[in-house]
Amino acid sequence: MLEQTAQDINKLGGFCGKRDLPALTQAAMRQAYGCPQADVMVLFGGSILAGGDVLAQAMQNGAAKKFIIVGGAGHTTQTLRETVHAICPEVKTADEPEAVVFDSYLRSRYGLHADALETQSTNCGNNITYLLELLEREKIPYRSIILCQDATMQRRMEMGMRKYRPQGMEIINYAAYQAEVVAQGSQLTYREAIPGMWTVDRYVNLLMGEIPRLTDNDAGYGPNGKNYIAHDDIPPEVQAAFERLQAVYGTQTRAANPLYASK
Repeated sequence: MLEQTAQDINKLGGFCGKRDLPALTQAAMRQAYGCPQADVMVLFGGSILAGGDVLAQAMQNGAAKKFIIVGGAGHTTQTLRETVHAICPEVKTADEPEAVVFDSYLRSRYGLHADALETQSTNCGNNITYLLELLEREKIPYRSIILCQDATMQRRMEMGMRKYRPQGMEIINYAAYQAEVVAQGSQLTYREAIPGMWTVDRYVNLLMGEIPRLTDNDAGYGPNGKNYIAHDDIPPEVQAAFERLQAVYGTQTRAANPLYASK
């Protein structure tokens, strides 16, 4: 029973946490897309701390020409502030937007900084629209763009970009982490430690909140519902895993916080 639950969590995690490259390197970019660099890489502030390390590695590897961090405040912001402050006590995180917290972490830990910050967005929808406005305002080319978000929200971020993207733009997914949940005795745990990772219960809660949002029906976020994102299809095996998890964890999923709705 516990092994099946772990498999089902990993099925949802793999579906939501897309990676289109094996690594953020020029060699991997060249092999997959025929060029050594994307025009832009974006880290979204909803990610756990691991996203900052991924961005730093991509910067060091020259995986993109420009690096941007996007995020004001949302339902994961306080966790990020507390995690960064615990690791880097010298970094001011209280009341700071996600983009500033991540950029301060990069400066403190790696001596790096982003080329631009977007600090006003509060949800996945205006993460995308405000990002596109920033790119236009700063006249930054973006024919190809690497999106890096928390693995639980990576797929929804891609679908948001697909709704608004200019024709011909290449979207490259690279979720901030890849978690594998395993059964250990009578508990579920992670096979490997990930910096700033959610508890398993929180991770499951976030994943299970994504499937109803990605489902293109009148209750979802797609064109047949709230129309926040492009159409997506939920594979039968993912839907089956989700329904088995509902039997274990209940049918209530994370509700959107109205505090972070677009104004």
